[in-house]
Amino acid sequence: MSRWWLVPPAPLCYTPPPMPAVRRIVLAYSGGLDTSVILRWLVERYQAEVIAFCADLGQGEELSGLEARARATGATRCIVEDLREEFARDFVFPMFRAGAIYESHYLLGTSIARPLIAKRQVEIARAEGADAVAHGATGKGNDQVRFELTFAALAPELRVIAPWREWDMQGRADLIAYAAAQRIPVTVNAEKPYSSDRNLLHVSYEGGILEDPWCPPSEDMFQLTVAPERAPDEPEDVDVELVAGVPVAINGEALSPAALLARLNSLGGRHGIGRADVVENRYVGLKSRGVYETPGGTILRAAFQAVESLTLDREVLHLRDTLMPRYAEMVYYGYWFAPEREMLQAAIDEAARAVTGTARLRLYKGAVRIVGRRAPRSLYDPRLASFDAGGGYQQDDASGFIRLAGLRLRIRALVERGHR
Repeated sequence: MSRWWLVPPAPLCYTPPPMPAVRRIVLAYSGGLDTSVILRWLVERYQAEVIAFCADLGQGEELSGLEARARATGATRCIVEDLREEFARDFVFPMFRAGAIYESHYLLGTSIARPLIAKRQVEIARAEGADAVAHGATGKGNDQVRFELTFAALAPELRVIAPWREWDMQGRADLIAYAAAQRIPVTVNAEKPYSSDRNLLHVSYEGGILEDPWCPPSEDMFQLTVAPERAPDEPEDVDVELVAGVPVAINGEALSPAALLARLNSLGGRHGIGRADVVENRYVGLKSRGVYETPGGTILRAAFQAVESLTLDREVLHLRDTLMPRYAEMVYYGYWFAPEREMLQAAIDEAARAVTGTARLRLYKGAVRIVGRRAPRSLYDPRLASFDAGGGYQQDDASGFIRLAGLRLRIRALVERGHR
């Protein structure tokens, strides 16, 4: 009798079709150690054209000579675009309307920059006929997620190349050695191994000596702020004006979004405002230590809080604040272009239409203190709030209010005593 059914079938061997050859790559390029090495490596590994793209988000002198360095390293073109106004207007300000802060300390300066860089990178890739985009984020960090979730949301057809997940180099020492062997000009060396990321909102520092959470950052590391103990001995007051949740003026002078944030950076920097030393939880599950300077953002957050306290309804404010940690996670994790963030942003922006007014803030030795606030449509009524005047408020109405508010507590107490 045939036993053919007992013979296991031959395994099905499926070979996926080969990936199409990569002809042209748009690389998110900063000119630092990682992306300089990556640029050369991409040319050698893929035998493809590499277009280096750098978004000017307020790096300042770091952009000097960038195009020449990119070409010398192997790029066929280097595109540097000034995106500072878009960054402040369409990314930073909407995030500040949400009151977003990650794990109580981090004002999300790097996190909020990545979706804009990746968005423009996609646009350039399409315009240049590229079939791939590449980034310099490591396989341990958050930025790989932020870049690639943006690519997925905006251009799922593009191939994504993440060299840190492909090559055999293990760390910064290997990159420094590769750069030396390839004669790639870089500014990082073994004696100063920490990395930094700068934009209009902040400067971040990580790696190297900062990987020891007990080791304090060296004072010469900071770029935007003086040490609070060396800040001026006299405080300085600054007025920040908001219109419908948009910062528009400093001390009565109307400024563009980028210029306003730069002005606040200058004011806060000289008073030592905005330093933070944080051990945070990355999306991939690791803890990491980051040191941040966010002088203008720290002042701006206080300005929003001051004007919101006058203009936002209590329940709207409280609801917004309960949603803030979730919103901050969306930004930190890289979900800027996800539908849940866009839905939440629509609600936040609707509430922020009421946030029009001026905050007066006192800057002194690393601290920002709210000393005044005013709004044309303030919900604060001194006649009602005053201890001295009635203002139409019936004080005896509080008796019934308190009795109803405490009803469940009285019932519970009676039940526990065995009475009804």
